[in-house]
Amino acid sequence: MTELKHGEHGETEPLTADEIRQLSPEEAMLAGSEADGVHIVHRRDRFPVRGTKAEKRAERGVAACFAISALAGFGFIVAFIALPYKWHLPGTPQNFRFYTPALGGLLAVMLLFIGIGMVLWAKWLMPEEEAVQDRHDEPSTEEDKLLTEATLLVGLEDTGLPRRSLILRTLGLAGGALATVPLVAIVGAMIKKPGTQLLHTMFEPNKTLFPPNGHVPLVFENFRRVGPDDIEPGGLVTVFPGVREKVNGYDGVTSASSPTLLIRLRPGQKVKARKGQAGFGYPSDNPEFLAFSKICTHAGCPASLYEQQTSRLLCPCHQSQFEVLSDAKPVFGPASRSLPKLPLGVEVGEDGRQYFVALSDYKEAIGPAFWERP
Repeated sequence: MTELKHGEHGETEPLTADEIRQLSPEEAMLAGSEADGVHIVHRRDRFPVRGTKAEKRAERGVAACFAISALAGFGFIVAFIALPYKWHLPGTPQNFRFYTPALGGLLAVMLLFIGIGMVLWAKWLMPEEEAVQDRHDEPSTEEDKLLTEATLLVGLEDTGLPRRSLILRTLGLAGGALATVPLVAIVGAMIKKPGTQLLHTMFEPNKTLFPPNGHVPLVFENFRRVGPDDIEPGGLVTVFPGVREKVNGYDGVTSASSPTLLIRLRPGQKVKARKGQAGFGYPSDNPEFLAFSKICTHAGCPASLYEQQTSRLLCPCHQSQFEVLSDAKPVFGPASRSLPKLPLGVEVGEDGRQYFVALSDYKEAIGPAFWERP
């Protein structure tokens, strides 16, 4: 180890700039550490003899981690573009449910293996070192700057990057994936304009499918129509628009905006309707049945836990509560907007039974805080 100069009485003296320039980077780094109050207690190169089989194995292990990270990032981009994501009812192909887990899993693998690669790089390839540092607040001199420069050069040499092209290339791939994945997720979601699709659901009247008035029937997930006798007093069911769309050869609902809660009030319960929505329940003059969007107006979770004793709907994600007898007005939690209400009606089917229909689409937008505009 190169030490600082010693004066006549044994005290250390700082090296001059010319003397520093005469030192090798390793010697200057050690001298700079001592000058800066960093005492290197132990320093050992993991592979004093360069190019051994053991070093090559370690290098390939680190590079493999970076390569896996890069492949996971590439897989994320492919999954984001190619995997099906559009929701539709049970009974039709449910492969859309793998979309979010696939993205999350690939992102986790990408971050995990770039982290593992960094740790193994430090443990397997970089020199082993122990140091003790003194604290001081003096400003840096020109000599300090030269010594710091030497320290950085030796640090770069310790990483082995100048001579480990395999690690350098795989690290570049992993770093490129790490930088590209967020851009793909952010920009990719904005390429296609939503148009007016956020303002409508599949309950919008359709005279072509349901002549003559176009009222869309309410159905269970198996497409069986829902009637007043299907719900007990105080009960709740999830219903969907009876609109079939072709999906990979199957018929089903393909809009995640459409799940609706159909509630039957208990005897004696009265509704305090919001302005303009007094006739939305069934019967319209003294409603016993109410229908609300199942999508919480806070973050889009399913608000489907119903306490018939308190007439409150609970969203399990963030504990927002909605008072059903006040037209699903939020009374607790982060939600600040009432659940949209679906206008209900009843029509007689071919079998002579009564079945629920939607008299119109929702009169307000479905969904979370996106719609909470000043």
